[in-house]
Amino acid sequence: MSPAMPAKPDAIVNALTDWFARHARDLPWRRTLDPYAIWVSEIMLQQTQVKTVIPYWERWMRELPDAGALAKAPPERVLKLWEGLGYYTRARNLQKAAQAVVERHGGRFPDTFDEVLELPGIGRYTAGAICSIAFNQPTPILDGNVIRVLARLFAIEDNPRERAVNDRLWNLAEALVQTAQKTGWPETHACSVLNQALMELGALVCTPKNPACDACPVSRLCAARRRGIQESLPNLDQRAETTARHFATFLIQRDGRWLAQQRPAGVVNAHLWEFPNVESAHIPNDPCALAKAQWNITLAAADPMGTIKHSITRYRITQHVFRAQWPARSRLDPAGRWLTPGELDSLAFTSAHRKIARKFLR
Repeated sequence: MSPAMPAKPDAIVNALTDWFARHARDLPWRRTLDPYAIWVSEIMLQQTQVKTVIPYWERWMRELPDAGALAKAPPERVLKLWEGLGYYTRARNLQKAAQAVVERHGGRFPDTFDEVLELPGIGRYTAGAICSIAFNQPTPILDGNVIRVLARLFAIEDNPRERAVNDRLWNLAEALVQTAQKTGWPETHACSVLNQALMELGALVCTPKNPACDACPVSRLCAARRRGIQESLPNLDQRAETTARHFATFLIQRDGRWLAQQRPAGVVNAHLWEFPNVESAHIPNDPCALAKAQWNITLAAADPMGTIKHSITRYRITQHVFRAQWPARSRLDPAGRWLTPGELDSLAFTSAHRKIARKFLR
């Protein structure tokens, strides 16, 4: 038995795999062993809920069914398929990795942990998930759900973000999946099932608040529950306080077209489209003055349309939307493009600005 495994690993593995067989959700990416399909699902699921991901994954797989198709797709098409999922670096890294699969592996997704880990945008967790789920290899996984399950199961009271504690959690995850490999027949895909069971338990039962301990298949083996401390684990440090930010966003019309601008490279949401906007230190009361100061545009009026609220990391952002006409006598050539509503629909916009278009341009 591994020194990292104080409880009986066989009992934990058997309980989890039996529970998963009865209670696993029927998710589309669980109906395949295609590593490309599993990889796409894992990247989409980062920072995103399952119910949101399902239609995106199904559409992606219809339009870009393998690494070769993704590698040669126009980047703007990739971003459009991703539109609304946020964290767009994930989409760009997916395409870079697909190109690497084509160049290094002839279009065949690699089947060893080290080769998968070398692909752009793939870290230790994602490589472990792909190799265990697609290839039934004993590679450990450790995401937020698994951290919570293991911290409670083994009553780990120290902060999982500390290096030594995180290493211990990885060792525990590895010991469990290796136990699954030893105790399960290859035909049962024991490594795949065990890792998915850990993730599923964290998502459905061992939840951050009010865990359903009475429904947990390993509750009798859970050290935290025996001590009555499951609600306080994992012991994560406090997040940074949230910060409010305000933007004046302008829907500027000229001859039936709307002004849109593309974000530059090297910034958040690079290459995505948005409407002209400027940050304000407070709720913008004089949007025309902001437009004049930012772009030297003299707007006759800027009519308030409403607000759109969204969050990026610790920032709570309010987009204050104003509608205006482009000055008829202006000689300025604004940066951006004048687009019809149909052309706006065809481009990949940031999530907040797509919401603005849907709410205020319909």
